[in-house]
Amino acid sequence: MESTESSYVSSPEAPRKRSPPPPKSPTSDSMEKPTYIRFLVSNAAAGSVIGKGGSTITDFQSQSGARIQLSRNQEFFPGTTDRIIMISGAINETLKAVDLVLAKLLSEIHAEEGDDVEPRTKVRLIVPNSSCGGIIGKAGSTIKSFIEESQAGIKISPQDNNYYGLNDRLVTVTGTLDEQMRAIDLILSKLAEDPHYSQSMNAPFSYPGVYFSGFHGMPYTHVLPSVATVAHNSMNYGPNGAGGKFQNNKEDRSNSVTIGVADGHIGLVVGRGGRTIMEISQVSGARIKISDRGDFMSGTSDRKVTITGSQRAIRAAESMIMQKVAYASERVMD
Repeated sequence: MESTESSYVSSPEAPRKRSPPPPKSPTSDSMEKPTYIRFLVSNAAAGSVIGKGGSTITDFQSQSGARIQLSRNQEFFPGTTDRIIMISGAINETLKAVDLVLAKLLSEIHAEEGDDVEPRTKVRLIVPNSSCGGIIGKAGSTIKSFIEESQAGIKISPQDNNYYGLNDRLVTVTGTLDEQMRAIDLILSKLAEDPHYSQSMNAPFSYPGVYFSGFHGMPYTHVLPSVATVAHNSMNYGPNGAGGKFQNNKEDRSNSVTIGVADGHIGLVVGRGGRTIMEISQVSGARIKISDRGDFMSGTSDRKVTITGSQRAIRAAESMIMQKVAYASERVMD
């Protein structure tokens, strides 16, 4: 396995099921070109895609002829607690595998909710910033045509300036499975036309050069009204000109920062049975304490969320909390 793939988890290469090649035509040629698509999946849902002993992922590879890879247990897309699935192969193989994976995730929702009506769910695709222009089109013409043709909602996130070195954006596709698949087909066909897109197929899954830098940007209150950061000075940044060793020691010391989260959103941060807050704490390495009901930040109706740990742990935890709240706000606005 190549070094660039050291952070991948995947089943062995599936045997390709191919019929005899049809007569060469420009269309069939582009269909055979290898391409890929990446999207997010929650840590919990990743287990159902892998299956017992890798049985499900192996079966999906065999059925589709595509290769399915998954980021490791603690390797998340920056600012989320979601793992990354990458599916690669010819366009039709890739789409078949995406369909199998999304149908599996949907069946898990059906099993939990027991509802006969097919839900409109969201899938978040990861697309390089440089390829987003092709999906948007001139004055938004391409994305509008994709929405009309697929009947799915398609939303491209703005570039997240809170992360240095992050060159990917999230494209959220909302709809029934059929609507999502029509939209993904249109998006992937467009991406496959971009030579730069296929070149990044072998990039590593993890984001080692990306780090959270929100404290140096504008205050959070301007970005997200329901989250306010206070006590910036409690971060204890070393004085200018401090040596690298001193800074590293600072990084490891225990700091504390308190942020405000709207009372109505606190449940999202805690999660069912405290699952979300435990996961954020585990992944970031920070301790997180939420104030009692009615104990608000001064002059607001925001609950106090106190995050304690190294600067790195605090940055990671705050980023994940903000992402949970931002995602909820986005859903309300849809």
